[in-house]
Amino acid sequence: MVEMNKTFVNEFILLAFSDLHQLQHLLFIVFLFTYVTCIVGNISIVALVTISSSLHTPMYFFISIFSVAEVMFVSVTVPKLLANLVAANNMISFSGCFTQMYVFNSLGVTECYLLAVMVFDRHLAINNPLRYSTLMTHVSCTGLAIFPWIIGFGIVLIPTIFTAHLEFCGPNVIDHFFCDLAPLQKLACSDPFISSVSTSAAAVFDVVVPFLLIIGLYSHIITTISKIRSDEGKQKAFSTCTSHLIVASLFFGTAIIVYVKPKGTNYDKYLAFMYTAFTPMINPFIYTLRNRDVKKVFKKHLLKAVL
Repeated sequence: MVEMNKTFVNEFILLAFSDLHQLQHLLFIVFLFTYVTCIVGNISIVALVTISSSLHTPMYFFISIFSVAEVMFVSVTVPKLLANLVAANNMISFSGCFTQMYVFNSLGVTECYLLAVMVFDRHLAINNPLRYSTLMTHVSCTGLAIFPWIIGFGIVLIPTIFTAHLEFCGPNVIDHFFCDLAPLQKLACSDPFISSVSTSAAAVFDVVVPFLLIIGLYSHIITTISKIRSDEGKQKAFSTCTSHLIVASLFFGTAIIVYVKPKGTNYDKYLAFMYTAFTPMINPFIYTLRNRDVKKVFKKHLLKAVL
């Protein structure tokens, strides 16, 4: 009978920021503030879209779905990081490590495709304004919102399974604050070639495909806007895209910095925090500060609460 489970390591050690001994409590405060701000900000966006009938449009529906994904995305890694900092709880079980890795990467891919869906929505609104309301029905919006989750949790499953079937019989120290595919593959005692190839192949569909879709759609949007004669018309058309363009640029920009640059430096985990927590924290502010409709609704409900 062939032995199926060759795993000898039962748990991993996440070093996180243990090299900064004197700054553990300060880092805990900074990361806790970042996490709480991110949660409150994104939940506020969801609440505003839910209770305000003026925001019951496809664009804000997708924004609220993206905010839900952001809350889940940061909650996969940051709570464990906080426990590591304040209680020196740096151990994570084998199953816990791979569960964290799978959910984290799946949500990351889901956000990539959600951003692409949001651009498609703006592309349709600007290039087909007369047919927009008939095309973007409740059924089509729901389908477009579900599609990124299916893609995200489906594609990431393949490299996760291949990585989980590697032999882990020796080193179990991960110089990061969460479990990820590349650091785990480096710890494997068996040949990680197939696992690495599946990871690279999945990355094409995870990041490159939605990124190219966004570039292509925005190129067409900019071309359409440039043909509008009035300056007021151009400003109105482009104003609906600026918030999303900033969010997409930050998301893909920080992700590319983390995953495209050469690995193995001491700054990987610091850059990863920008991608995993800091960017999700500032996204709600971008949507509120750059969006007239959201600011109007926010001020309206704030006045009601005060009065």
